[in-house]
Amino acid sequence: MKKILVTGGAGFIGSNFVRMALSEHPDCFIVNLDKLTYAGNLENLAGFENHPNHKFVKGDICDGPLIEKIINEHKIDAIINFAAESHVDRSISEPKVFIETNVVGTLTLLEAARDKKLERFVQISTDEVYGELGPTGKFTEDTPLSPNSPYSASKAAADHLVKAFGHTWGLKYNITRCSNNYGQYQFPEKMIPLMINNALKDKDLPVYGDGLQVRDWLFVYDHCTAIWMVLSEAPPGQIYNIGGCNEKTNLEVVSLILDRLKKPKSLIKHVKDRPGHDRRYAIEAKKIMTNLKWEPSVNFEEGINKTIDWFLQNNKWLTNIVSGDYQKYYDAMYSNR
Repeated sequence: MKKILVTGGAGFIGSNFVRMALSEHPDCFIVNLDKLTYAGNLENLAGFENHPNHKFVKGDICDGPLIEKIINEHKIDAIINFAAESHVDRSISEPKVFIETNVVGTLTLLEAARDKKLERFVQISTDEVYGELGPTGKFTEDTPLSPNSPYSASKAAADHLVKAFGHTWGLKYNITRCSNNYGQYQFPEKMIPLMINNALKDKDLPVYGDGLQVRDWLFVYDHCTAIWMVLSEAPPGQIYNIGGCNEKTNLEVVSLILDRLKKPKSLIKHVKDRPGHDRRYAIEAKKIMTNLKWEPSVNFEEGINKTIDWFLQNNKWLTNIVSGDYQKYYDAMYSNR
């Protein structure tokens, strides 16, 4: 049985990975370590809390003794590091927090993986480490790293640390760099759930600048299946871009959501753009598609419909999320833009 330490497994992508792995791969045992910050939510694991192959541990990836204890106690084979501060806007207002979690936390995990000679370390990274694209072209695994925000800089630093541990100590690692994820259980600071939530309440939909920033959109379930393939089948030392092959402007995405919910375009409110906002990202995912035979299971139209349906069917989850501290954050981010 493969024994995996999943960090950040109560967050958006991490919880979706835990749910997918436990549902589709009965030969794995997952220790789920999460600090349960604002974006970590045990409700994301509903139905899997007491699964016999799942153990949740509340804790910080910067806690070296705790990491060592988990590895020893559960005879961990591999670490998949989802744990990260991930929202660009928050990194602009609180960059130090991103360095502590995304850099120091990753270093702590790497030291444990090296010392315990784990079979694999999979670092979940982002296409934002590559920087900004012009109107044409796509990021490949060989694109030089050129991060432009405190968030992407912290993720690029972590990627460099992972490669350094591989080169210096022979740590068996992989790095995956994904495009923008969307799907169930996404915290509504991110664009798609924020727009769905506001549209359902007939509130203004804050669109940065002209809304013509371009992103490639990846359905979270597809991202999770790709990560499993990397863990199970990829040779160590390889980096894989994971994209959904769905380039859309932010304005296109918002319009699709409004159309599906039968809400007027007049709800769109253009607000002051984010400082240093990258104009376009696009992923070339040919390597993982060719070498590991992975491909997305849905196109964007199918995925966004699945996502909207989930939010409509899980209004209680959304209501719980957007109360209290979230409202303070929302007001701070958007009330004066």
